[in-house]
Amino acid sequence: MTDRPLPVPDDLSGPYWTQANRHVLALARCRRCRRFAIPPGLTCPHCRTAEPAYEFEPVSGRGTVRSWTVIRRASLLGFAGEVPYLLVDVELAAQAELRMIGRLLDGPDAVVRAGDPVEVAFEDVTAEVSVPAFVLAGRS
Repeated sequence: MTDRPLPVPDDLSGPYWTQANRHVLALARCRRCRRFAIPPGLTCPHCRTAEPAYEFEPVSGRGTVRSWTVIRRASLLGFAGEVPYLLVDVELAAQAELRMIGRLLDGPDAVVRAGDPVEVAFEDVTAEVSVPAFVLAGRS
């Protein structure tokens, strides 16, 4: 059992979390303009249609670091035992300017630079819940 807050899937986010639990990053794509939206909303943030009829499509999960921060004090009690940890703001390769924030699993002391390549990884928070995160790519 974890004290971390867990996602509460709804009609819009359910397919995302179902795929994440299978370690697949599947993003919502608007059927009208064909652009991805993170997170999906009632209207498409790109074409503004009120009927985006999202389809969830697997993406590679590769991207580049735009910025990062080390969390040293948990703002939510469920993360108090996990500080420090590093969050990265990633531009995903699947679409220009498509950004996602996630934990960098390489640890809080990882050397990170803007433009560093990353790829999706998954944290198995419970037996039923996996959360997308990132790891540095192309380093030996």
